[in-house]
Amino acid sequence: MTPKHEKQEFVTVLVRDPRIQKEDSWHSYINYEIFIHTNSMCFTRKTSCVRRRFREFVWLRQRLQSNAVLIQLPELPSKTPFFNMNNPQHVDHRRQGLQEFLEKILQNALLLSDSRLHLFLQTQLSPEDIEACVSGQTKYSVADAILKFASLHRRFPIEDGERKKGKIDADSDSESSSSGLGHSSDDSISHGCKASPASEES
Repeated sequence: MTPKHEKQEFVTVLVRDPRIQKEDSWHSYINYEIFIHTNSMCFTRKTSCVRRRFREFVWLRQRLQSNAVLIQLPELPSKTPFFNMNNPQHVDHRRQGLQEFLEKILQNALLLSDSRLHLFLQTQLSPEDIEACVSGQTKYSVADAILKFASLHRRFPIEDGERKKGKIDADSDSESSSSGLGHSSDDSISHGCKASPASEES
């Protein structure tokens, strides 16, 4: 008989490798690599790696809270007008806060059942396209999106029309005054995981 401890599920999440991305001539933002390693049956992929910016974490928390009103979600690191993306201490403090947020989220079975969380962690779909996928407005399912992204190591192709649907109501990143949404260019996803070739500075 297999010992119980061998069947114990685990989810390891790391938020690491903050990188400054140029949004346009005047604005920049930082995105972070989210690395997942798990044996949990809740996850379509057992290992994945995507990049997300602070604004997308804000969006995720809002959506998870709206779907689980009786649960008090953990807080994100506080936004401060004094945040300086060129200050390593500021950036690392935020990175640690984002990792702690995800660690706590992933310990809650109800939150772990939310498809938005899985698409956030295992695809590079934008918040609008995550919403479209979850609500059945795309030709691909949640599992399809995750598997497709993992096999191509790039953003899942976005269907025409889906990209322009609505805008998220999350606050702007504190390090950027731009009101642009998510990944304005593919710079933020071309880096991929640390282990991937051509993953160094662009």
